[in-house]
Amino acid sequence: MRLNDLRPAAGSNKSRKRVGRGPGSGHGKTSGKGHKGQHARSGGGKRAGFEGGQMPLYRRIPKRGFMPYGGKTEYAVVNLKALASFDAGSVVDPEGLVKAGLVKNGQRGLVKILGGGDVEHALTVKAHAVSAAARQKIEARGGRIEVLS
Repeated sequence: MRLNDLRPAAGSNKSRKRVGRGPGSGHGKTSGKGHKGQHARSGGGKRAGFEGGQMPLYRRIPKRGFMPYGGKTEYAVVNLKALASFDAGSVVDPEGLVKAGLVKNGQRGLVKILGGGDVEHALTVKAHAVSAAARQKIEARGGRIEVLS
């Protein structure tokens, strides 16, 4: 067998429908579009979401909430009580949080530290955002905070 002997399986390749090629083809004259009407016209059809003049679903359902220009900033949040697994004086950064299993690898774009719980020892925390309560508790234990850009 050679490369030029290869053929598709019988019946797997279908020739395309050629419409508007005379009455003998079975798809002549109106080319399968019927007589007049919306779908017979050039550019005929309805836009997405059109419901025949009825108020469309996307306008009937209530609109909730507010989305600021540029979208919301989504953070992977970690509470202070979760940082107890880190040793005293260690550096807590997004990579370290992933290794500790506190943040999923796919969600570690931006990390925010919240003040839930307490921290027992001094830590150097590197995160994209830190709440005021978390900052106060970390600095009270002699820790440092570095805000990543």
